Amino acid sequence: MSTAPEALPTDLASAHAMILAERAARLEAEAIAARAVAVNASTEALIAHLNLQIEKLRREIYGARSERKARLLDQLEMQLEELEASASEDEIAAERAVAKTETETVASFQRKRPSKKPFPDHLPRERVVIAPPETCRCCGSARLSKLGEDITETLEVVPRQWKVIQTVREKFTCRDCETISQPPAPFHVTPRGFAGPNLPAMVLFEKFGQHQPLNRQSERYAREGVDLSVSTLADQVGACTAALAPLHALIEAHVLATERLHGDDTTVSILAKVKAATGRIWTYVRDDRSFGGPAPPAALYYASRDRTQEHPARHLQNFTGILQADAYGGYNGLYDPARIQGAVTPALCWAHARRQFFELADIAGNARRGRNASAISPVALEAVRRIDALFAIERGINGLVAEERLRVRQERSALLVVKLEAWLRDERSRLSRSASVTKPIDYMLKRWDRFAAFLTDGRICLTNNAAERALRGFALGRKAWLFAGSERGADRAAVMATLIQTAKLGDVDPQAWLADVLARIANHPLNKLDELLPWNWAAAKGACKLAA
Repeated sequence: MSTAPEALPTDLASAHAMILAERAARLEAEAIAARAVAVNASTEALIAHLNLQIEKLRREIYGARSERKARLLDQLEMQLEELEASASEDEIAAERAVAKTETETVASFQRKRPSKKPFPDHLPRERVVIAPPETCRCCGSARLSKLGEDITETLEVVPRQWKVIQTVREKFTCRDCETISQPPAPFHVTPRGFAGPNLPAMVLFEKFGQHQPLNRQSERYAREGVDLSVSTLADQVGACTAALAPLHALIEAHVLATERLHGDDTTVSILAKVKAATGRIWTYVRDDRSFGGPAPPAALYYASRDRTQEHPARHLQNFTGILQADAYGGYNGLYDPARIQGAVTPALCWAHARRQFFELADIAGNARRGRNASAISPVALEAVRRIDALFAIERGINGLVAEERLRVRQERSALLVVKLEAWLRDERSRLSRSASVTKPIDYMLKRWDRFAAFLTDGRICLTNNAAERALRGFALGRKAWLFAGSERGADRAAVMATLIQTAKLGDVDPQAWLADVLARIANHPLNKLDELLPWNWAAAKGACKLAA
């Protein structure tokens, strides 16, 4: 039996009332739906935020247990970014939908956000006072007295301001001898230049610290009303590199004077007349903080057109300490006992060796591959577990003095290393040459003395991550600038990367440091140039703040 259709009104007023009722019901339903969507989006964003915090806390407590941890954090941060943006859009849509209902049946929605951190104290505060009411809203009386005030803080940014500084140098003449006297002109890095120190510092940091090529910088400045051609900016870069060369030499001497270095290299395209050649950027990092060393950390970079053995031999011609690096054969000449300057002590990276096993034991990675996934190697999985046990011990002694680190290693790590070697040799004897896991096993066993070097010297680290982190900027930057324009361009990039990365390692703002150095270096005594090095510069600034 079919249901009888709802009777429609016959008069215009009733029809109008029914339409309004239907419209109100529809708006209410839309508001309820929008609120539900907003609540769902808010919940997802909050869950993503909490998951990210949990993973960060786990990383701080337990350390980076696997290669997957870094990828997981990046993925969670990207997911949180998208969910937060979507939740804000849905919140506004829900508020608009509720406002259209003209009823109080649907409650307004306000998303629960993570607690906001207070704004930094060093930011200037601008006080804006809203004009108070002149009369009472209730009775209209003008007899009002101030009871208190509520302050709402809003974070705002002032767009970059360009200005021209006119330095006036008055001329005076002597009435006795008619000699003209005048103060000297202000210093510019570029001869007959026009740029104050903050401008080239910004250009340098944008190009070598943020990987923004000069053509993109020129376009952005033009949109801000300042026409600076690429050739003009390049002129500033070349002049600043020459002016800062003495500081680069001081950092170079500081890095190479250490007892232990982290070394690594990465590819960089260098433009040639016919086609771009695959050159290399080499880095050597001094970071003694892992064994309680007092020397400030610093990074040194070099550029070359190829990867031949002569380059590390030239870079480290006077170095005789410990070199932590990968198994690149170009370093072998440094390890030769017959070397005139003395043999360099090799130490290999356990993280590099572990990575090869991890790729064969990455369960999560295989799950993403689906049907194309390769079989999980139980040998690789066990190797990762045993190597992780060594890393767990290292996390507990990181930052201790070398003697204490060596004592703990001999008590706790030595036996694990002996068992690991015996187990690897036993497993290798059972495997065929075609087994994929034989390659990382052979990689370690053929160089076992270099892997086990950390058991005889507390200064040696288990990994070469310091050098790999120092090269991360080039790995990201070459996607933006594609290639270095020439060999000299690659050399300039190496010089500026040395300055900027060294400042970063010391928690110094590279742009502020460069601006101050460029303003002072011309008149600074040569025998006191070390005062301008990032760590000394930061210490002097800190002392001035304390005195103030």
